[in-house]
Amino acid sequence: MSKAWMIAGALALAGAAMTPVPVLAQGNKAAIAAALADKERPEADVSRDAGRKPGELLAFAGVKPGMKVGELLPGGGYFTRILSKAVGPKGVVYIWMPAGTSPERLARLDTILKNPAYSNVKLLVSEQIAPPEKVDLIWTTQNYHDLHHTGKSPEPTNAAALAALKPGGTYLVSDHAAKLGSGTADTDALHRIDPELVKAEVVKAGFKFAGESKALANGEDDHTKKVFDLHDKTDQFLLKFTK
Repeated sequence: MSKAWMIAGALALAGAAMTPVPVLAQGNKAAIAAALADKERPEADVSRDAGRKPGELLAFAGVKPGMKVGELLPGGGYFTRILSKAVGPKGVVYIWMPAGTSPERLARLDTILKNPAYSNVKLLVSEQIAPPEKVDLIWTTQNYHDLHHTGKSPEPTNAAALAALKPGGTYLVSDHAAKLGSGTADTDALHRIDPELVKAEVVKAGFKFAGESKALANGEDDHTKKVFDLHDKTDQFLLKFTK
């Protein structure tokens, strides 16, 4: 082996050790494509696909038919419908809302829970997520910052996510990015959070950082505006952790 090749190899190994390698396109592409083409999806959801890039997120998370998924704080169910169809009839999606959630907010999920097309979706309302079986994936998007609102701590939710996963399972966290080094300064006012803080918190909970994707990155977002002013055009981080 030439000296040049030896040096190149050493540099490549050093770079691999220093930089987490994104784990991309591991999901079942056919199942994901079919889920996105689901005719039951509301037009309001479909119109957001270009901004939210659901196909890339599901592929990055490794979503496949038959998987058992726990979705934290599903909001209006944008990803719930997609996950439901992607894991298929042999899979299940447990959607978790915390105890004390208002009936009005829970009612936003009724169109999914009452639709036979999504019969593999199960609602859990409890202090923390505790599905009746271990799951392959815990999923949360655009709401990790809510775990910090008004002085709250994400530690109980991260611990519950770890406990709910099978060994080797995945914890996918995506949210609106705040300025690096800002910590939780913008969680209440701007609904943003520092991605480096999220990494540190989730690793502290016992997870291993497995990679990140720039699929939702937006360099034109200066991190000073409320996310509601930008809708799906915020700079967002996409992180993957494993148990």
